[in-house]
Amino acid sequence: MTRRSLTLMAVHAHPDDEATSTGGVLARYAAEGVTTVLVTCTDGRCGDGPDGVKPGDPGHDPDAVVAMRRAELAASCEALKVTHLETLDYADSGMMGWATNHAPEAFWNTPVDEAADRLAELIRRYRPDVIVTYDENGFYGHPDHIQAHRITMAAVQRTDVAAKVYWTTVPRSAFQEFGRVMKEIGVEFPEPDGTEGMPELGLPDDEITTWVDTTAYGGQKFASLAAHASQAENIFFLQLGQDRFTELMGRETFVRVRDTTGAPTPEDDLFAGLR
Repeated sequence: MTRRSLTLMAVHAHPDDEATSTGGVLARYAAEGVTTVLVTCTDGRCGDGPDGVKPGDPGHDPDAVVAMRRAELAASCEALKVTHLETLDYADSGMMGWATNHAPEAFWNTPVDEAADRLAELIRRYRPDVIVTYDENGFYGHPDHIQAHRITMAAVQRTDVAAKVYWTTVPRSAFQEFGRVMKEIGVEFPEPDGTEGMPELGLPDDEITTWVDTTAYGGQKFASLAAHASQAENIFFLQLGQDRFTELMGRETFVRVRDTTGAPTPEDDLFAGLR
């Protein structure tokens, strides 16, 4: 009897989110023969338009932005060798406090049960062994990231399929190094330490359960991020160049919040206990 391949599902809010925090694991596990499924919840219409036109400025065409970002997302998935891309196509809600938060069609305004039912259908179809999404604050408070967390956890409860569920995070020890490198290339990178009104991001190192080495896939991760060229002004990591990017971003970290395997932590593999 042939055992089905292991499956990883990553649930993200916007086109380009897949690259930064999970590009490495998507590429690594695809190379290892794992089926990878990317679910992108929104259409990215609140991103920059052609020639860097900002949302709300004259000439910003949300429908044109959607089409452009869909093509970029497909290119990103090709770079990461994602097996299946699923798009829920809710309207991008914009940053917290934007007027677009209140649009009836915005993902932020979508009833959690409605969106969770749609995601649960995908979970039943693909039967992922591992699901990855954001923590309850969406890592940095973006409404669509928070909503992606909510619908994912609700869908997991509905299906009880995944053996393991993870939230993406960053070790707080890494932020100081991020800041140092960013300043070297002339990019302001305020430390998210809870001062000056900026919430403290990430977790203490000893609270992180899972440290995955993705250094060998740094080129694919960088190519994935670079595929989202229309948003390059906001993706400051691209300014590092591939080698420095890989050095800085070659490890992806997670908190394991659901487990049926009993695998000990800390672990270095999302599929620890499953193979």
